[in-house]
Amino acid sequence: MSDETSTLNFQIEIEDAGKRLDAFLAEKIADWSRSRLKKLIDDGDVLVNESAAKSSHKLRQNDVIEVELTEAPVETFEPENIPLEIIYEDEHLAVVNKKAGMVVHPGAGVKSGTLANAIAYHFNFEQSSIEYQQSYFRVGIVHRLDKNTSGLIVVAKSESVHEAVAEQFRNREVYKNYVALVHGETRENTGKIDAGIGRDKRNPVKMAVQKDGRNALSLWRVRQRFEKFTLLDIEIKTGRTHQIRVHLSFINHPVVGDETYNEGRDKTVANVKIRQAIAELNRPFLHAEKLSFTHPKTKGKMDFYAPLPVVLTDFLQVIKSEM
Repeated sequence: MSDETSTLNFQIEIEDAGKRLDAFLAEKIADWSRSRLKKLIDDGDVLVNESAAKSSHKLRQNDVIEVELTEAPVETFEPENIPLEIIYEDEHLAVVNKKAGMVVHPGAGVKSGTLANAIAYHFNFEQSSIEYQQSYFRVGIVHRLDKNTSGLIVVAKSESVHEAVAEQFRNREVYKNYVALVHGETRENTGKIDAGIGRDKRNPVKMAVQKDGRNALSLWRVRQRFEKFTLLDIEIKTGRTHQIRVHLSFINHPVVGDETYNEGRDKTVANVKIRQAIAELNRPFLHAEKLSFTHPKTKGKMDFYAPLPVVLTDFLQVIKSEM
């Protein structure tokens, strides 16, 4: 689910044969904690010979390791007074409606203007605090959204709350519903995409459906039909990088405005007005609309909703006017 990625590759020499995977990576990636590296491995962001592996995997000579640094850590960065739309807040956590175009975490080439910079300011995370310093905690942000995806994201105010909510994500106990406008008209009203996702072997910047990829499950249903387009609700049961965009492209209904995965479909739209509106949209039509989880302290059910941004509702009006 994140655009903030860089990839490292290693080939195992004889002196490293027999080492555990997590121990080897801890030696090679000095700025990352052992716990954070273990999470990368558990999330399927580390491949050994193009397959997911466990932290305890014993390496062999000539093994090829690929590491996707999905949230490259930055040792220090400045809190910034950037406007945030805070949907909910209490002493333990907050839920924010992230705008499209905002990077979630500082990383290579991006030191400011991120959601993390804004959160550090608004929730008074001090540079001296454990919340601010530990890369695993990442100033409270529990999960990820792609840079150009808008919508709901959870912020924890302590490491214990962060871990408790993260555990719900890992156990698939969090309800996540997205809205996407896709190219084409689906035959059915509902569907399931159960297809593993891994790094695209032809283009390491992209993800792709692969037989040996990490398991990924998306459920979709039609919200509204248009001529040559369909508005979908998508519930994701897993949280793989770019999951919705990859899955919808896989079933030949790529997200409108997603230049990375829609194979140029935006430019083939016959209607000139709609084609121009897609170009002006300058983002994928993808929004994290609903989020539900259990509050780690009160144990109450928390349900949140963020309506489609005006730029997306305006785009739908363009399509309706041309029908």
